[in-house]
Amino acid sequence: MFHLDTLSTLVAATLVLLLGRKLVHSVPFFKKYTIPEPVAGGLLVALALLVLKKSMGWEIDFDMSLKDPLMLAFFATIGLNANLSSLRAGGKVLATFLIVVVGLLLMQNAIGIGMAKMLGLDPLMGLLAGSITLSGGHGTGAAWGKLFTERYGFANATEVAMACATFGLVLGGLIGGPVARYLVKHSSSPDGTPDDQEIPTAFEKPDVGRVITSLVLIETIALIAICLTLGRVVAQLLTGTMFELPTFVCVLFIGVILSNGLALVGFYRVFERAVSVLGNVSLSLFLAMALMSLKLWELASLALPMLAILGVQTIAMALYAIFVTYRMMGKNYDAAVLAAGHCGFGLGATPTAIANMQAITERFGPSHTAFLVVPMVGAFFLDIVNALVIKLYLMLPLFS
Repeated sequence: MFHLDTLSTLVAATLVLLLGRKLVHSVPFFKKYTIPEPVAGGLLVALALLVLKKSMGWEIDFDMSLKDPLMLAFFATIGLNANLSSLRAGGKVLATFLIVVVGLLLMQNAIGIGMAKMLGLDPLMGLLAGSITLSGGHGTGAAWGKLFTERYGFANATEVAMACATFGLVLGGLIGGPVARYLVKHSSSPDGTPDDQEIPTAFEKPDVGRVITSLVLIETIALIAICLTLGRVVAQLLTGTMFELPTFVCVLFIGVILSNGLALVGFYRVFERAVSVLGNVSLSLFLAMALMSLKLWELASLALPMLAILGVQTIAMALYAIFVTYRMMGKNYDAAVLAAGHCGFGLGATPTAIANMQAITERFGPSHTAFLVVPMVGAFFLDIVNALVIKLYLMLPLFS
């Protein structure tokens, strides 16, 4: 057993990110399916540690004291970047898509729990292979996995969550393109839409006018620290009540209130780019730590059942995108692009959704509606609604 302290673990995480970056730019598979750098590097390291464990009996123990603060910092940045005034731009389309997303969350958990019961597994396994990791991604999966281990005694919940989220990430990239291409051919505009020369949305061409300075970074770090501090206080106050929520959701809520409250009174405007940069750093380091410390040998007994559940979830996602998302969003070209994005974050993550949509719009033409709605729902509303849906399922007698 080799133990790495906090700083050594941080160094290892940064090296994992650099390794992942090299892999993504060098291996066509990783590049084609937009596998995130921390996922590529972290899984390779986890596999290497599995080989060391099985062949030589060596095991490395990482100090994970920075992992949870990094995860909370990431969710704080999501909240800080949520501009409620921009919701008017989405209008009815945003509300309709949010309803569609909620329907998928309910379906994914129902499938996951049903499959877990059928396979003789803990129903919590069904939730982990449901909306927690598929619609929530690695960050949400790790947060709930930690909660399941501490409160419900589900051993290896975080490892299961990381594995499910990683499989979902790949599958979301695999099915998004084919589903969208099928829908475009059957839409009201099978040849797509011409470039209408409209001004690109903020999500397609983000504003990069302001310069990130040391003062801006200090201000942003202060905002994140406030979110973490107050979020933990709120989570502790809600503990044991019917409104109890995971700490990361409380941190996200505080971020929303803080950023929009400051903007409302005109006291301070959150610098979105600085928040995004720090959020990406936090998420990348967190994922690298979570994935490189995976004890894959402990997942062997769950491998086949987990793959069975994820296989059914993938088929269900494709059918849902075709028969629900596409139809409810208007059965037109924008609806087809939205369906591609839904496949991306319904099984993987918002970056996968954006990659899916870009692959379609580069071939058939722009979809400003999709690039406005999907990032807003996938990066902000999804985490809040998903937390409420999961909380609803955990109230079932099955989990008491």
